[in-house]
Amino acid sequence: MVNEPDGIRAALDQTHVWFVVGLGNSPGRDAFHVALFLQSIGKRVIPIHPRAEVVHGEPGYPTIADAAAAVGRPDVVDVFVRSDRAGTFVDQAIEAGATVVWFQLGVVDADAARRVEAAGLAMVMDRCPVVERRFSG
Repeated sequence: MVNEPDGIRAALDQTHVWFVVGLGNSPGRDAFHVALFLQSIGKRVIPIHPRAEVVHGEPGYPTIADAAAAVGRPDVVDVFVRSDRAGTFVDQAIEAGATVVWFQLGVVDADAARRVEAAGLAMVMDRCPVVERRFSG
């Protein structure tokens, strides 16, 4: 089920490695600040961006597959791209062995969410981990 409260809590409390799609070294972008927050609660944040920049001390990778080959399986793939591009990253997250796919605020793709659920992964859509953590304690 999309946005299942126990699944959101588990994603925030029981995961370690987050691949953040769309994370570049730009302080003006929400992904930059959410990544800092995730690091502050003990997550290892791996930037996924075509420029493969180092962000917050972690080397970036151009694709989810490249990152998985270098650092191993992600627990969460957090998607910070437009809704019309999100589905591509869902398929890559499933292939990389993620257990959770998280679409940030404003990112909605019902077809992609169905593929995530069909693959047996947890799906969080149109939510922000910063906000969810504040309200879940």
